[in-house]
Amino acid sequence: MKEVTKEVLLKWYEDMLFWRKFEDKLAALYIQQKVRGFLHLYNGQEAVLAGALHAMDLSKDKMITAYRNHVQPIGMGTDPRRVMAELLGKVTGTSKGMGGSMHIFDKEHGFYGGHGIVGAQIPVGAGIAFADKYFNTGGVTLTYFGDGAARQGSLHEAFNMAMNWKLPVVFIVENNGYAMGTSVERTANHTDIWKLGLGYEMPCGPVDGMNPIKVAEAMHEAIDRARRGDGPTFLEMKTYRYRGHSMSDAQLYRTKEEVEEYKKIDPITQVLDMIKENNYATDAEIEIIDQRVNDLVAECEKFADESPFPETQQLYDVVYEQENYPFIPHKL
Repeated sequence: MKEVTKEVLLKWYEDMLFWRKFEDKLAALYIQQKVRGFLHLYNGQEAVLAGALHAMDLSKDKMITAYRNHVQPIGMGTDPRRVMAELLGKVTGTSKGMGGSMHIFDKEHGFYGGHGIVGAQIPVGAGIAFADKYFNTGGVTLTYFGDGAARQGSLHEAFNMAMNWKLPVVFIVENNGYAMGTSVERTANHTDIWKLGLGYEMPCGPVDGMNPIKVAEAMHEAIDRARRGDGPTFLEMKTYRYRGHSMSDAQLYRTKEEVEEYKKIDPITQVLDMIKENNYATDAEIEIIDQRVNDLVAECEKFADESPFPETQQLYDVVYEQENYPFIPHKL
């Protein structure tokens, strides 16, 4: 695995802090009714993304996930201004304002959504991996889903085919403890979700999803296995979300004390502690990073706020074009 250097830790800190602040801003914009529909935030789960990116080859690897999907494309290279614009429904967004919060998509940077149907992305992720194997691209697809989606039948179908064909895919369940508002303990007679892989003789195991180093180590091994042609791996990232399932979640299923307990192992704080313990940055240098993050968030908000909404014509531009029906001109 690539070494976790001073530069890596400082990048992790800045990236994770930006993702957190970016989504905090989205929460504020949601309250102002500038973000419509649903809004599912990633606060607390940032180490899962930071560690994975460290192990990926962004020139050919891909990622697909559910609707908690705003910071992943940013990590893979998407302009964060375009992500915020998409959430505000603006034409400068990643899908010209038509995808919104739950359907961020950027094929150019290897990010394939953003899927609103629970578990829908699991077989799609296996399909992307099948294409990589078929065309011999050397790419690996990281397929993420939540603990609730682990109970979908499509997971078992995808697992079976991925093992049978030795597809270059890594399946990752982000177990943040609650499927919407239902505790993992109430959804099955077992709590070790990773053991679902055992039925397919798929390499599998639990990972400390609050520590980016632990995530990077596990992801490196899984990605390396897939790239060698040895097939998939199933990892259970044990993580936690500090906000509700969505912004409309009253969170009556857990106590404030429980949330505060998990905040003691906040991935951003863990990385910052490592930086300070190793004297990788002074307090003044940390303040410069913090200010840079705040400035970028403000820039994203300004860009999204000042961008126009799509014209009505765009509704017709994205419908398939029919040769014998030339009455609606297409521009896209």
